[in-house]
Amino acid sequence: MSDALNYLVAARPDAIKPYFKFLKEAGKHLDTKTRDLISVITKVDAQTENGFRQYLSRALHNGATPDEVLDALLMAFPTLGLAKIVWAIEIVLDMDIPEFRPDLLGAKPKWHNVMRIDDAKIGEVERVDCDGRGLFVYRTDKEIKLYDSRCPHQVTNIPHLALEGKQITCPKHQWVFDVESGECVDKGNRPLTLFESKIENERLLAYW
Repeated sequence: MSDALNYLVAARPDAIKPYFKFLKEAGKHLDTKTRDLISVITKVDAQTENGFRQYLSRALHNGATPDEVLDALLMAFPTLGLAKIVWAIEIVLDMDIPEFRPDLLGAKPKWHNVMRIDDAKIGEVERVDCDGRGLFVYRTDKEIKLYDSRCPHQVTNIPHLALEGKQITCPKHQWVFDVESGECVDKGNRPLTLFESKIENERLLAYW
């Protein structure tokens, strides 16, 4: 939640908490992805940019594909109209989410060649680019973790300068992540996206 909503929960819990309970109860028979897609539509209808960015990110995190997001928006055409759909797509383009690029829509996951394994130093965090996507690479003497550089809050692409020691801080809303676990340790409540990885022919590969 935003700082403003957190303030209202603390300042007026009797008014705000029942509202959130109502929202949860209203969608309890829907699966998470469907609830998220409906939330995306409501944010577009209200033209709430921060809310749209947040729920778009949440929908993708909970398994919605870009094609499903586009279908949901177009199916809501009778209530949204073309102008609001275009408004939403302009935000999507500004967010530059790789999966929404026309040539990648519907693409099946595959292995990507990230880097030489020897270039990933033990105990250090590297930020690298691979096939149009940013990655944070963390290697220990036992394992390697590959995280999407995009914040799970509003899909902000976190730059290398956001890295300090073993913590990554998103510059937009200051969500702080621990690279050892990928968990958000301050401000937010969702972890970084972890990609499956493997080593093959002395190369580090990632699957998405």
